[in-house]
Amino acid sequence: MPPALKQDDLKQDVQTHFAFGKNWARYGETITRQDIEIAEANLKRVLGLDDLSGKSFLDIGCGSGIHALAALRMGARSVHGIDIDEESVATAKAVLAAHWSQPNHTIERGNVLEVSPAALGRFDVVYSWGVLHHTGDLWAAIGNAASFVAPVGLFVIAIYRKTRFCEFWRWEKALYVRSGKPFRALAVSLYVVLRVFRDLLRLRNPIKKIAGHNRKRGMKWYTDVIDWIGGYPYESATPGEVGAFVEGLGFRLDQSWKTKAKSGLLGTGNAEYRFRKI
Repeated sequence: MPPALKQDDLKQDVQTHFAFGKNWARYGETITRQDIEIAEANLKRVLGLDDLSGKSFLDIGCGSGIHALAALRMGARSVHGIDIDEESVATAKAVLAAHWSQPNHTIERGNVLEVSPAALGRFDVVYSWGVLHHTGDLWAAIGNAASFVAPVGLFVIAIYRKTRFCEFWRWEKALYVRSGKPFRALAVSLYVVLRVFRDLLRLRNPIKKIAGHNRKRGMKWYTDVIDWIGGYPYESATPGEVGAFVEGLGFRLDQSWKTKAKSGLLGTGNAEYRFRKI
């Protein structure tokens, strides 16, 4: 079982969270065909599938909607996306409207800690990339998200890897959310400078690295920087904790990626997991 967690006095409400929707709205305006193709390729990788024909797909924390779109392009019979942020919902709807003509998708506002299979049903694929650690109750969020998986279905999640600096970053993100624009601008600028300086020390070309960032998941470098600096609530877990918890819910771990944690001084990354319900 996972260790006991420190809980905030903040309620699960978008007003007390980082405004992910504003960040995704800016990103949604810049999505290119190449971004969509990269997102689709990445989705195929983590699902271990090239085709979703006949399968239903649930995207928890759909953000910009680009991965819901990728699932549709892979042939999903139906796609349902939920997000706690109204601006994310609006952006996802706009992205799908611009790039997909069929009506086999639904995007709505929903809180993973409150929705249930009784309301939404169960799905062949449940996907939640980099979302559940921002709910304020990581383990409840993982457990509830897993409850939507149909028999022998896939459960694909990405969770921040735990490092020795996670408590610092949790404090920084809480301060960012509660602060005004001057502090936010300073925090982002300082972080960007430190990232660039680290690359230079490692004899890496920071401009080349930034330019190639979107090849990972179709995301933009600066969008991900804002997502990291402001992403509150914030929790993290070791791969062992995630694996043991989800397998205890009746799943088998098919594969995991990026599970090795680095120092965490300038942040951490997402470990990815693909589970199959048994």
